[in-house]
Amino acid sequence: MANPLCHWELAVSDVARTKRFYSAVFDWTFEPMGPEYTMIETGSGPRGGLMEKPPRAPAPALNTYFQVADLAKTLRLAVEAGATVVVPKTEITGAGWFAMFLDPDRIPVGIFEEVTRN
Repeated sequence: MANPLCHWELAVSDVARTKRFYSAVFDWTFEPMGPEYTMIETGSGPRGGLMEKPPRAPAPALNTYFQVADLAKTLRLAVEAGATVVVPKTEITGAGWFAMFLDPDRIPVGIFEEVTRN
């Protein structure tokens, strides 16, 4: 099964400055999704997100998320292969669940399981 890139996000030190920068450089547009998160529309491909860097994050970063069918299983496989979980399974109300782990080189990797809609 393929696990495509489904979302990416910028965790930054200054959200307003970041919006000005990427709007000027790439002509991206931004849609607030509440007080702490903004969606980024690039024109094609998966949409991105923008947020202030969480205090526990060591530095601003570009995070990537890959879609998986079973988040718990994928996290277990990642840990067995040498990953360290940094964000456990976390619900995104109405959308699904996400988690993040560090691969053996300590590169952050996000995974996302979409809510199954009947």
